[in-house]
Amino acid sequence: MAVRHKLIARVLWVVLEDESRYADWVMGTLDSAPGKRSWPEVGSSIKYTVRVGPKEFHGRATVRRLDTPHALELEAHGRPLGTARIAFDILPWGDKTLVILDEHPLRGLGGSLHNTAIDAFA
Repeated sequence: MAVRHKLIARVLWVVLEDESRYADWVMGTLDSAPGKRSWPEVGSSIKYTVRVGPKEFHGRATVRRLDTPHALELEAHGRPLGTARIAFDILPWGDKTLVILDEHPLRGLGGSLHNTAIDAFA
């Protein structure tokens, strides 16, 4: 997992606040469904499915920080690896939008095994 930057020509926030479009902006996700509370308020969550080969894994993403329309931080819970932090920083850049996406293992096996050498290959 790593930090990525992308300059886009559209408004991103409309997509991030629609929990049904989680699969559009989180790589590897098949689909999503509403979870607890009203998305994307802090503490709300959505359920998602990820497919790796023939296997499907189900998880949930919980909003940990919200600063509309500048930042959204999630904790994605996915077994068996633990949780990951997914943070979006959204900045105006002239007539475009700069999106900085920071994804890193946080807890569990993924967090324990994570190091800078792994980031170099992500």
